[in-house]
Amino acid sequence: MATAAGVSYQTVSRVINGHPSVKPSTRERVLAAIDELGFRRNATALALASGRSRAVTVLTANTTHHGYASILQGIEEAARAASYAVGIGVLESADEAAVAAEVQRAADAGGGLIVIAYDPAGVGALAAVPAELPVVGVVETPATPPGGDRPWVWTDDREAAYEATRHLLSLGHETVHYVAIPSSTRRTSARTSGWRQALKEAGAPEPRPVQGSWGPAGGHTAGLRLAKDPSVTAILCGNDDLALGVLRALHETGRAVPGEVSVAGFDDAPHSAYLTPSLTTVRLDFTGLGRSAFALLHGVLEESAQVAPHPVSVPELVVRESSAPPPAKA
Repeated sequence: MATAAGVSYQTVSRVINGHPSVKPSTRERVLAAIDELGFRRNATALALASGRSRAVTVLTANTTHHGYASILQGIEEAARAASYAVGIGVLESADEAAVAAEVQRAADAGGGLIVIAYDPAGVGALAAVPAELPVVGVVETPATPPGGDRPWVWTDDREAAYEATRHLLSLGHETVHYVAIPSSTRRTSARTSGWRQALKEAGAPEPRPVQGSWGPAGGHTAGLRLAKDPSVTAILCGNDDLALGVLRALHETGRAVPGEVSVAGFDDAPHSAYLTPSLTTVRLDFTGLGRSAFALLHGVLEESAQVAPHPVSVPELVVRESSAPPPAKA
């Protein structure tokens, strides 16, 4: 390649590694030779030469749910663009010893670590990461912004739940029932807090949240319970999979949506726009969150970041067919 570009191999190395001390005309000539010869940088060789591992391990308890999978996609996209390899360690249990073993395997692999801490296993893994290992946590919306010693990223779940609840109340519903996903901690989740805040501001009754799970089965069970109460006219679900189960339960019990009951979800999963009726939901940019997580870690690994900010994904309410005024005001 150096011969093709008419430069020394040292100059080629400087261009490949983005060194500033190369004339623009020389850089263009080298890049043209790289393109013509189809050169691809070997990440392993680069790591050996620099003494720095260009690898990231993601620890997660789930790889299939929409939020988790989209975060992984964003991490992989950003890492690939930066010529980093990505490995995935699945946390199969929240058991302390099992979590510690998985964290150790990730530490042994070298490079940096991203932990998706949306569940007890992820929270445990984030806490177990050795202080010397570069790590970024993808976490539930914290109660208060953390300090600079905790490089975390999150979506604004509190604001998202608040806006979805306000939307349902604005249609004329006296209150909004809530089917909750599990929280990663013992405290009240940000989604529950946002729902509760909107009810309180409106002076609306605050029903007891119905605890669901992550998937449609939990939503179905909760939906059957809520369908028995004729006063229930609006339901907010902690994610779109729960909403799918709630919609099925309401259909089975003869409660029309949105004629009798309005339903709203969370996350804007791909199937949400194609349900019957299509689902009103809150769109969260999980893929962008994954990119932000890698960008934060990349700055630490490349020693190019000062005190990094904590990126926050802004929610967007998507109004579709599943929400409408209650029967008395239709």
